Amino acid sequence: MGFQFNAMFLLSFFFFFFFFFLLLISDTTKAENFTTTLSVINNNATTNHLPPSSSRKLGSTCNLFQGNWVYDPSYPLYSPTTCPFVDPEFNCQKYGRPDNFYLKYRWQPFSCNLPRFNGLYFLEKWRGKKIMFVGDSLSQNQWESLTCMIHAWVPNSKYSFVKTNGLSAVTFEDFGVMILLFRTPYLVDVVHEKVGRVLKLDSIRIGNAWRGMDMLVFNTWHWWTHTGRSQPWDYVQEGNKMYKDMNRLVAFYKGLTTWARWVNLNVDPRKTRVFFQGISPTHYEGRDWNAPAQSCSGQTKPFFGKRYPAGTPAAWVVVNKVFSRLKKPVYLLDVTRLSQYRKDAHPSAYSGEHSGTDCSHWCLPGLPDTWNQLLYAALFG
Repeated sequence: MGFQFNAMFLLSFFFFFFFFFLLLISDTTKAENFTTTLSVINNNATTNHLPPSSSRKLGSTCNLFQGNWVYDPSYPLYSPTTCPFVDPEFNCQKYGRPDNFYLKYRWQPFSCNLPRFNGLYFLEKWRGKKIMFVGDSLSQNQWESLTCMIHAWVPNSKYSFVKTNGLSAVTFEDFGVMILLFRTPYLVDVVHEKVGRVLKLDSIRIGNAWRGMDMLVFNTWHWWTHTGRSQPWDYVQEGNKMYKDMNRLVAFYKGLTTWARWVNLNVDPRKTRVFFQGISPTHYEGRDWNAPAQSCSGQTKPFFGKRYPAGTPAAWVVVNKVFSRLKKPVYLLDVTRLSQYRKDAHPSAYSGEHSGTDCSHWCLPGLPDTWNQLLYAALFG
């Protein structure tokens, strides 16, 4: 699932991205504002300091997503041998990973402490509620992590576990809390038609299944980069126009804009909390951390430099541009930079259901537990 940008491609993208949006902006004032915004984003891509947002702060002084990884012998938060929800693809210890240092790192924000996760408190506060993760296998990664973190607090509590290719659910029956996973790699529709499989950039009929949830956690990006045999569509459609292919970042922007429109039209913030899991990085190319001959394979420690050499992914730019157009409150779990540092946290060869080297997903226990600690902080911090 990995997709890497070399320097020339990234530079070409930014020029294309700049002119693409200028075409979308009709008046001079908006164009000038966008130019300023793009300049700030490019600067942040170089310095790797992401701009703060009030939706990302705990209180008034702490940005949860700016910090570093520290060794903590009390970690991990649960054992993969006692959690019934861990998929073989993510169960690195079971499939022979010889080291365990990757389990012992805790995310430490610079200006505050993350609240310690309390699964019993979570269940009490969300008693009788429905929580749904919507997205690809990285949503599955986070969904399994959260259910394991909660289960560790109530190991004797009755639960039900149903897993399918499309919709899966864990229900903690003593509390009436249902945590669901809706698998959809693009958020927008992929429809089988006479011409073949069509990725519809302006259609979310599947969104009907997301209604009635008390919390929604969305994710998409990695499948937008797939080509060849791993690409699950034959054509891209927008309106009445059909394309054999399209610049993938442009397609991502259009699809995510359709998602934002769906949120604006369908979410009642008095009834539903909405989150977006930010761009999860891959570590197939060691040049991203100044080690060109390496990949995630054999990595046992995080990257500890002050600035991640690869800078900010272009997909992060797209996400933040779309977020600027959201009218309903959506909390961005901005996990990109803190995850970039964790080149050590992938399954690599230690996976039960993934051939080759997996530098896209994450071991469990592992990094997605931190994503859920950030989710917990956003809910209760």
